[in-house]
Amino acid sequence: MSLGLFFLLFAVLLAIGLPIGVAIANTAILPWLADSTFAANPSLIIRAMISGVDSFPLLAVPMFVISGVIMARGKISEKLFNMFAFFVGKRTAGLPVAAILTCLFYGAISGSGPATTAAVGSMTIPILISLNYDKTFVTSMLAVAGGLGVIIPPSIPFIFYGMSSGQSVGKLFIAGILPGILIGLILSVYAIVYCKNKGEDKEKLAEFTDNLRNKGFWAVFKDSFWALLSPVIILGSIYSGLATPTEAATISVIYSLFISLFIYKTLKISDIPALLIESVNSYTPICFILAAAMGFSRVLTYLNAPQLAAEAITSIASSRVTILIVINILLLFVGMIMDTTPAILILTPILLPLVRNFGVDPIHFGVMMVVNLAIGFVTPPVGVNLFVASSLTEIPVLDIAKGALPFIIGFFIALILITYIPQISLLLV
Repeated sequence: MSLGLFFLLFAVLLAIGLPIGVAIANTAILPWLADSTFAANPSLIIRAMISGVDSFPLLAVPMFVISGVIMARGKISEKLFNMFAFFVGKRTAGLPVAAILTCLFYGAISGSGPATTAAVGSMTIPILISLNYDKTFVTSMLAVAGGLGVIIPPSIPFIFYGMSSGQSVGKLFIAGILPGILIGLILSVYAIVYCKNKGEDKEKLAEFTDNLRNKGFWAVFKDSFWALLSPVIILGSIYSGLATPTEAATISVIYSLFISLFIYKTLKISDIPALLIESVNSYTPICFILAAAMGFSRVLTYLNAPQLAAEAITSIASSRVTILIVINILLLFVGMIMDTTPAILILTPILLPLVRNFGVDPIHFGVMMVVNLAIGFVTPPVGVNLFVASSLTEIPVLDIAKGALPFIIGFFIALILITYIPQISLLLV
């Protein structure tokens, strides 16, 4: 079976509505069905699927999923928002910027884009709307800012890229810090420009921020302290060498549960079973997609996909600059139609050998890949963050996508800078 026919059949299975994991798994056995002498038989594919999920580093993913669910139900995002609003609330676009900063910090807890949009958006969108900010503007802003959840460490896509590429997950986490801050800064700049042009309800804003400031800095800081400490504990344990990313993920679960139950008291013991069920429901599809993608990747190897992809790309681009342009376009397109996890697991073995031949650092390429695919969170037809944000406000997905366009352009600007200035990703590594 040719590689072109293989991907065509995969596209057909997706088009008829099969879940992504089922489509991947079924496509993986098609070459053997067409030719029983094909090396990747069902037995080999099943072994590849099982070995793919039998990984200690992979345990970090369900742990971060559980931690994110606990933090969302424990209203940790509210504590973070109040702290940032205390400082910047009275400035132009102060509260929208505070919401973006909250996404940055919450991303350092959950590692997930949709989880960040859901947790921060469910709390901040009603507040911003009550202060007379345009409903579509704030919904679009939170949908895009939620994408920071997969760039700021700890990032679940970085864990999958590390597994696929053999790179250090800890180094990938560090490499995501400056790009995440850069994107957050660009999104904030647009929010400020928008609010200057459209105006703000200064009276309501003053009332909100005065109520917050009347509590006093120490009262707000005390209320937010344990939430602010979350990313410090999680990332500090990794970067200090005290814990691996997997161990840090477990620490994050214990810590988030402890502060939600005993300090903030926003959860009860009786809530734990529901939290675990929600976490299992969130992780199970990811786990199946991962297993199926490992079998899919094995088939791609037997079909010589890396070599054929390299020949195809180098036939239209021969320099490092043009190669990266072509790959960025490819990743942006894939991000529009495919979820981040399967995209990383399928494309990393194909694209990484090619870019390494042109001197691109694997850590830098990992950041570039995740930033590209993060844009896919807010681009139809998949656009998971768009659907999450729509469920929070009942604004049609296409209206949110239109409102998100200026923010997406900001993401593109950051992507170009990250692609051609590797030091943004590698400075801290």
